[in-house]
Amino acid sequence: MIGVSPDPVRAVSGFADKYSLRFPLLADADHAVADAYGTWGERRMYGKTYWGVSRSTFIIDPDGRIARVFEKVSPKTHDDEILEALGELQASN
Repeated sequence: MIGVSPDPVRAVSGFADKYSLRFPLLADADHAVADAYGTWGERRMYGKTYWGVSRSTFIIDPDGRIARVFEKVSPKTHDDEILEALGELQASN
């Protein structure tokens, strides 16, 4: 598992340390990865428009292909969805 954030390296490093993340969290300050995966764009919240990243998860299979995409994920419940999807993918192989 790898996390990617549009924040600069210093902010990403601080976040990873603060929450004791046990996986790599990469900085994508120039939004190259977000652009490549289609997750960087115009967003709206509370009547304001801004540019930002949409929280999404991509499961990449052993051959490097995107096996599943989860858009607009909620950090509070998303872990169960991912574990279920990984179990299904593993069972189908």
